[in-house]
Amino acid sequence: MVKLKVEVVLFRPIRRRRQIFNIFLMIYLKTNEEIELLRKSNVLVGKTLAEVAKSIKVGITTKELDVIGEDFIRSSGAVPAFLNYNGFPNSLCISVNEHVVHGIPSDYTLKDGDVVSVDCGVLMNGFYGDSAYTFCVGSVLEGTKHLLETTKEALYKGIAEAVQGKRLGDVGFAIQAHCEKEGFSVVREMVGHGVGRKLHESPDVPNYGKKGQGIVLKEGMVIAIEPMINLGRKEIVFGRDGWTTTTIDKKPSAHFEHTIAVRKGVADILSTFEYVEEFLKTK
Repeated sequence: MVKLKVEVVLFRPIRRRRQIFNIFLMIYLKTNEEIELLRKSNVLVGKTLAEVAKSIKVGITTKELDVIGEDFIRSSGAVPAFLNYNGFPNSLCISVNEHVVHGIPSDYTLKDGDVVSVDCGVLMNGFYGDSAYTFCVGSVLEGTKHLLETTKEALYKGIAEAVQGKRLGDVGFAIQAHCEKEGFSVVREMVGHGVGRKLHESPDVPNYGKKGQGIVLKEGMVIAIEPMINLGRKEIVFGRDGWTTTTIDKKPSAHFEHTIAVRKGVADILSTFEYVEEFLKTK
């Protein structure tokens, strides 16, 4: 694992004078061996999401889904990454309808027409995996389905920009442009992040931005790209539980996430939706 020291220069106009702040981010470039260990962790996340997907239906509680996910992770020889992370009380983040991310599993019973985001993380062999998928429960409104489809499309448009020599702003711009073109809004407060021996590493990975801005992407960076896109307004509210975020207008939100390794030419997607989507085809 190689440390990359990145200098970020921020300009802030104050009383017509420009102050310059130098911020040094320690970004770890992973070796090929470390990336393969990260892949194993992330593939397990994909399998866990598929195991949970099998039970997503009208009448089940989000707490029951959490138990299914935790049991599968532990039986696979890994540890739930989210459990007790900064005090988070469960193994999965499960966010329903207007809940954007970090929903705490509860006795809420899924209903026909709900959309439910399942965000999963694992720790295995010293490296983390992190991925998320948003599911439909029963018959979902066409406009909400379009939100989910657009968010997943935006994820892959962002990934296409995550190659050596591009900048983080290129990733965010691709996501933002695609979603706003379809009339949806991009959450600003919640962003993606680096992944490695820690669940959250530098750099932050916004889902908005400008082409050609932000840090330069280097081969060996491993980042989680995770668009959080709202049907209505972009603003969110933080819940009293200290975790759950909700759209300010109570309209639905969607969340899809992959962990990727930056490479030359084409990004290497370490997580997978293959197992989830194989199951969804059988429904």
